[in-house]
Amino acid sequence: MEAAQVRYQPLWRVRLGLMRKSLATNWELFRDSKIGPIGLAIILFFGIFGALHPLLMSTVWDAAIYDPVTGYDFPTDAQLKQGLTHPLPPSTKHLLGTDPWGRDILSQLMYSTRAEFFLGVFAAFVTVFIGTLIGAISAYYGGFTDTFFMRLADVVMLFPLLAFLIVLSAMINLNLYTLAIVIGVIGGFGGITVVLKSQALTIKVKPYIEAAKVSGGSHLHIITTHIIPNVLPLSFLYMMFNVTGAIFTEAVLSFFGLMNIQMSWGLMVEMANISGYLVGDAVTKYWWLFWPASLSISLLCTAFYLVGRGIDEIVNPRLRKR
Repeated sequence: MEAAQVRYQPLWRVRLGLMRKSLATNWELFRDSKIGPIGLAIILFFGIFGALHPLLMSTVWDAAIYDPVTGYDFPTDAQLKQGLTHPLPPSTKHLLGTDPWGRDILSQLMYSTRAEFFLGVFAAFVTVFIGTLIGAISAYYGGFTDTFFMRLADVVMLFPLLAFLIVLSAMINLNLYTLAIVIGVIGGFGGITVVLKSQALTIKVKPYIEAAKVSGGSHLHIITTHIIPNVLPLSFLYMMFNVTGAIFTEAVLSFFGLMNIQMSWGLMVEMANISGYLVGDAVTKYWWLFWPASLSISLLCTAFYLVGRGIDEIVNPRLRKR
């Protein structure tokens, strides 16, 4: 009787057991990659860092002083006697000092973290969603459909994205939402489609695809049930890399003053630039205006890249340990 119970386990329980085993194996491979866990730790740090901002604003910080956009703190009498005015250097009250407009740098940094996460993840999700769908459809149908999307991908890969966004910013209100959608849509029809289509082609020739066709499975069923799920690990890998590109693009556009946003890391650097603090000795003398935001951009972009390389150890057959 016990043997019969084991033999006739519900299908969902069997699938759950296989999923747990696969996750455990993949986690071991990811952990052994060394660089993957480092990137994941940095991402978790920034996630907690950004999540703490609304908590601090509601419990500890006075919004009139620490609001990242409208806050202002008057210099104390002691600071005025020392000839110190905004931007004030780091102190116990302002751990990363203030900007030329008297706003707290740490508050700006924490507030901007949430915006960077949203932009990067949403843009990457749109890119991967479109790329995975188009790649799977191109691989499955072939013919004119494949030719059309591959030639479109060739055009998009040669497309000067940054120059296009600069021109677009003069035509529309370019905020985080529109930027994420534009980057996601353009990226989704680009190189990622070619890569995922190649992966889908290796799945299309598998025996179970032919078995699904013979058993009467529809085209939609085969694409959504058999091809796309097997492409998703590679899609997730490219999602990590696309987050980096989206964050970097926003930082460049904000630095040039082309984004309509309240606060971001790129905008923090741009405000230091227009105030004349990125020239000569001011770069080191007023380091808190430039380095915290710049290092945050570099660290977060690097973190997603490292996680992507760690995932590459799992999904790449040439690197995966058997």
